[in-house]
Amino acid sequence: MPVSYSLKKLLKKIRSLFLILVVFQFAYIIALKWVDPPLTITQLVSFFQGHGLSRDYVSKENISPNARLAVMASEDQLFPEHNGFDLKSIKKAFESNKKKPKRIRGASTISQQVAKNVFLWQGRSWVRKGLEVYFTFMIEWIWGKERILEVYLNVAEMGKGIFGIEAASRHYYKKPAKKLTRTEAAQIAAILPNPKKYLIKPISNYVQKRANWIQRQMNNLESDPDIEVLIK
Repeated sequence: MPVSYSLKKLLKKIRSLFLILVVFQFAYIIALKWVDPPLTITQLVSFFQGHGLSRDYVSKENISPNARLAVMASEDQLFPEHNGFDLKSIKKAFESNKKKPKRIRGASTISQQVAKNVFLWQGRSWVRKGLEVYFTFMIEWIWGKERILEVYLNVAEMGKGIFGIEAASRHYYKKPAKKLTRTEAAQIAAILPNPKKYLIKPISNYVQKRANWIQRQMNNLESDPDIEVLIK
């Protein structure tokens, strides 16, 4: 009898704790629709690994339309249209990873990257992936595309210890993100797949070729009505 009572008491505490966590994370997601995210796990890891930590969050009005267009052209051209997940890219990545397991191909949308960078940690475990799906769904539902893009441009790593477009713009070009040219925005977008490896200064041949490709994609995308809404 005492054992059964203790077990019920423990289960009740667990349920109460679970409910508190659910309410807290829901309130936190809602708050971040308007409030800048605090330090993220990725940023803390970068700092403790000795890469430093440079970040300076800015509103979308202080981010050049060129930067907004460049990251969509580079990372997620279907961003305005999907619900957080690019199913075609996920299928292609899955098939590619089955054939070449040593060369992992990603298919993360901008929304998924925001979910991972703001709420989670880096890694490929099924637990983290499951949580990523949940947070992606939630921010798509609560935040909307404009806020997701704004947060992405503020939290994405854009160099060793450099987080966000404002810090990147000042580091590489000595100017605020609001004044980035198309070429400069494309160069920053070009290093996003691996910002610790790829360099802008001195710029490598790979980054320059990728930046040129991104600029061509920007030219193709900027007249799309859905894209225009996000860059105006």
